[in-house]
Amino acid sequence: MMLSRRRGTLAAAAAAALTASAVVAAPSGAAPAKNGCENRTNNTYAKLLECVRVDGVMEHLEALQQIADDNGGNRAAQSPGYDASVDYVVDVLEAAGWSAEVVPFTYAAVDSALTQLSPDQAEFPHADATGTGEGDVTAEVVPVDVNLDPPRANSSGCEAQDFADFPTGAIALVQRGSCAFSVKALNAEAAGASAVVIFNQGDSDAADRTGVVNPTLGGEGVVDIPVVGTSFAAGQSLAQDGSTARVAVDFYDATSYNVIGELAGRTDGNVVMAGAHLDSVTVGPGINDNGSGSAGLLEVAQQMSKSRPHNTVRFAWWGAEELGLLGSRAWVDQRSESELEDIALYLNFDMIGSPNYYLGVYDADESSFAAPVVVPEGSEDIEETFESFYTLRGEPYDDSAFSGRSDYQAFIDNGIPSGGLFTGAEVVKTAEQQEIWGGTAGESFDQCYHQACDTIGNIDEDALDVNADAVAFAVFRYAASTEAVNGVPGRAIPGKFEIPAPAGPEHTFAGPLGGDEHDHEAERE
Repeated sequence: MMLSRRRGTLAAAAAAALTASAVVAAPSGAAPAKNGCENRTNNTYAKLLECVRVDGVMEHLEALQQIADDNGGNRAAQSPGYDASVDYVVDVLEAAGWSAEVVPFTYAAVDSALTQLSPDQAEFPHADATGTGEGDVTAEVVPVDVNLDPPRANSSGCEAQDFADFPTGAIALVQRGSCAFSVKALNAEAAGASAVVIFNQGDSDAADRTGVVNPTLGGEGVVDIPVVGTSFAAGQSLAQDGSTARVAVDFYDATSYNVIGELAGRTDGNVVMAGAHLDSVTVGPGINDNGSGSAGLLEVAQQMSKSRPHNTVRFAWWGAEELGLLGSRAWVDQRSESELEDIALYLNFDMIGSPNYYLGVYDADESSFAAPVVVPEGSEDIEETFESFYTLRGEPYDDSAFSGRSDYQAFIDNGIPSGGLFTGAEVVKTAEQQEIWGGTAGESFDQCYHQACDTIGNIDEDALDVNADAVAFAVFRYAASTEAVNGVPGRAIPGKFEIPAPAGPEHTFAGPLGGDEHDHEAERE
């Protein structure tokens, strides 16, 4: 990747700062120390950052990819791939000397089907819509103002008049485009549809415009009829004359699991938490989303294993995040008030190796985005810690909306200071951002977001390398002291390691990003 002028300038400044402080940490991709990282206590910033290596993170990602390959291509909640992922995390933690607890939780789950019966017969990949109703329907399929011809602009199902003369009891086939998914579904229900199939628009060859669409209707029980999303190719087939299909959505109680790893500290009652969701979507292996965060935490856990932190360090691998942040919410709900009070802060790592990345830090001080949630006191220091690390490394960075649209939501709802990193999802990179971070303007930060192509090849190792060290840096700093966050004093970290003041975000986003965060609750067209 071409080094931007901005990055080169920052790198030179950072090198000068490090030389002045007489501390030079080896790059994370460098060879381990003479005695081997596995045999020493990484009790300084320099030692830890030397040993947290992208090769180690990639080994974990390769293991998660293999798990998906061996289990139907995904690691989704309620799948053998997810159960195998849980076992893998536990095995790594216990081998590294951490405690590991598998914590069950129960939630309302959904089983669904989309089967074409005529004129062709096929089982189509699909996703049940958030806010769908329940039912098992076999009926004729009626396309509603769809447009299968390029460029495929449409307003399918956006107006009540689109359903004029719609036959009561038929399955409405609507196309992504122009209005919120909920509008299409509500209009179909009002017209007497027995079910709704929303297929992707197909307005480009990008995977996020042709693959299975994951509709979000904006809440629970938005409609009483079953609603599923599917691919553009499935929509083409279902749009044939004489098409009939079965659409089924069944609600039931399911059990999934969070994995909680802990490295005991010298003191009690001041716990530093970090987490990443372990599950993928059903259509793919989820290597960037969110194998990247999960693998980064595993690498840091291994390299910190021989240290004795001042504060207890607790890592979490959350289940059923893709179904609506269910695992993290359940775990927080399972805690007593005193247990929550013991949590000094929470760090969230969800997508930290996007292939067309930018380096984003949750914007706790709201310098770019007005937060739609209450930002707990102390969160600004977490933001500054990540910014200082990027400044130390000579990496330009930018703000990512502090929106609560990932697993930190349950923590900020309880007033726990939080922060995290993000390298982008479906939002399109601008020319300015290409100049700063490289990559390709006009393409999304992750074209395989929530797609089958989110594989081991969907990772930028440069971004992953930098961010694995950023994870280690923040965890290690707060494992020693959280005084700047919650006023609880700790201890100094050995070594003359000077942390620079943040260089400041690039401010490349003119306004709120809309879909830049994992937006599981907001309506999206």
